[in-house]
Amino acid sequence: MNESIPVTRTVDTGTAKLMPDVDRARAWLLTVDGAPQSYVDLDEPAYLEFEYARRLGHVLDLVAGTGRPLDVLHLGGGALTLPRYVAATRPGSRQEVVEADRGLLELVAEYLPLPEGSGIAVHAADARAWLAAAPDDHADVLIADVFGGSRVPAHLTTLAYAREAERVLRPGGVYLANLADASPFGFLRSQLATFAALFEELALIAEPAVLRGRRFGNAVLVASHRPLDTAALARRTAADAFPARVEHGSAVREFTGSARPVEDGDAVPSPEPPDGAFGIG
Repeated sequence: MNESIPVTRTVDTGTAKLMPDVDRARAWLLTVDGAPQSYVDLDEPAYLEFEYARRLGHVLDLVAGTGRPLDVLHLGGGALTLPRYVAATRPGSRQEVVEADRGLLELVAEYLPLPEGSGIAVHAADARAWLAAAPDDHADVLIADVFGGSRVPAHLTTLAYAREAERVLRPGGVYLANLADASPFGFLRSQLATFAALFEELALIAEPAVLRGRRFGNAVLVASHRPLDTAALARRTAADAFPARVEHGSAVREFTGSARPVEDGDAVPSPEPPDGAFGIG
């Protein structure tokens, strides 16, 4: 293939485009209907371009000793950025990826293939349905990065979904979710309330401007039954090009306020982002 030529293909959820990065020889940006979904550098899989991906990467670096293999379940695949990251930074990890868009998976497999022996198994399935069929105590880490277009699907926001996630995680496991919202944070607060009903430890990672309600943006939710090393996490996120804050403990409870856990009958997708809200990085 000529790696300098963009690729456009109709997939199950819209029009996918793979665009080469002129500054990095084998790096690609994936968009679906114009919304950035993934960035992958095939020569340097530990490189994370998007800020939210870097924040997820920081948590992945801290959940266990350096280089220790983990069993990781990814809900949402895109171009498999984070599975590649874990395979590179924690060799020998066993990973499963659940992505509903079969056409997108075929595109990624064709143009951005996984290396031999990556330890990554990919499943074309609905995330919640696959999770419901997964065994108990199946994963050390569960990462939810599922967007239908630019919105988190409603059925992946509820207490019933969170119970399935908690069941599939091992007792010391960690749940991570990439979310997006803006002031007055009805969606984000409801997600914190939902996971606080099941997990003792919560943290929220986001840029200060987002947390202050100045703009729409990503926020990473972290949930666990064991204490999180929030001090180390805060040092890493503060050192990024776009520094983020790590809120935990009483700050998370105060931010959540009177929000209630989401039941299936009340679930709605995350808010539609304003035009231009999801720029690269």
